[in-house]
Amino acid sequence: MKLTCKVKVKNALGLHTRPAAAIVKLLQPRKSSVHFMYKNEKINARSIMSILILAAKKNTQLEIVVEGEDAELTMSQLVMAFDQGFGE
Repeated sequence: MKLTCKVKVKNALGLHTRPAAAIVKLLQPRKSSVHFMYKNEKINARSIMSILILAAKKNTQLEIVVEGEDAELTMSQLVMAFDQGFGE
């Protein structure tokens, strides 16, 4: 199953180290492949360095692409994390 969803970065400092680490940690037990698309770049969301290289600032809109057997659960957890600003 392949899912896509657009999310907005709500963190005041954008996707800096702490939210990037939270994303990587959230994805560790998941089996699906997860990519973020921004400005015609597609990055592996399991890589903290790739997330940081995106340099996504506050209010940036990213597209999440999740593909795999647990895609629905993975997508819902990611969307919730973005909506909650990763607890910041």
